[in-house]
Amino acid sequence: MGGLFSLDGSVAVVTGAAGGLGAPIAEGLAGAGAYVVCADAAEEPNQALARRLGADRAEAVTVDVCDEASVQAVTERAEALSGRIDVLVNCAGIGGRDEAATYDDDLWDRVIEVNLTGSFRMCRAIGRRMAAQSQGGSIVNIASILGEVGFAGSVGYQASKGGVVQMTRTLAVEWAPHNVRVNAISPGHVATPLVRRQWETEPELKDYFESRTPLGRLAEPSDMVGAVVFLASPASAMVTGQILAVDGGYTAQ
Repeated sequence: MGGLFSLDGSVAVVTGAAGGLGAPIAEGLAGAGAYVVCADAAEEPNQALARRLGADRAEAVTVDVCDEASVQAVTERAEALSGRIDVLVNCAGIGGRDEAATYDDDLWDRVIEVNLTGSFRMCRAIGRRMAAQSQGGSIVNIASILGEVGFAGSVGYQASKGGVVQMTRTLAVEWAPHNVRVNAISPGHVATPLVRRQWETEPELKDYFESRTPLGRLAEPSDMVGAVVFLASPASAMVTGQILAVDGGYTAQ
């Protein structure tokens, strides 16, 4: 891949890199020319991903986005590679389904901590380094259409992703003078391994989203890659503060 979409010579950090969305995104960034720091709490799958991408394209670093010291460590490691960090993609996240009337405080706290606060920690640690660089940088957060529309049964998850949406817009405005672009993609229902397991207990979820998606199918994880590469690359040099829906038309209705 070259031209406007080339990431040749850049350093990218992907959190949740070993996950259902993170792995294809890490592969896509590497394919566009980036050296990818694969950051995930799951050490063995993360190491396997880095080996698959190749030592010249990636390395694995264990990170817990809920721990500030861990976030600082992965940031320092990425910066040490070439003295800069060009791209951050925040893929680390968890689900959390239950009815609001019985939604447990511990579940609420955990979902908000990982999905929203963890993403902010990474943005803060890497964003301030990007702001100090002459070339700035690009941050891509993973939001969700459920952060923008109502849907029963996942109030904590939706609150966390709604927070990611507003965090993205706010950071974009605050850091624009430093040429740090901050955007997000907003996936629809994506057939990740986690979601497929959810279908086993709630098969109606698949039918619900599939029937309401104008393109007539649910997204595969690979469908997210092009949007992330676009937002990470020079092709989107004038794009910041945007929430790009990758949802097959769901939110167009």
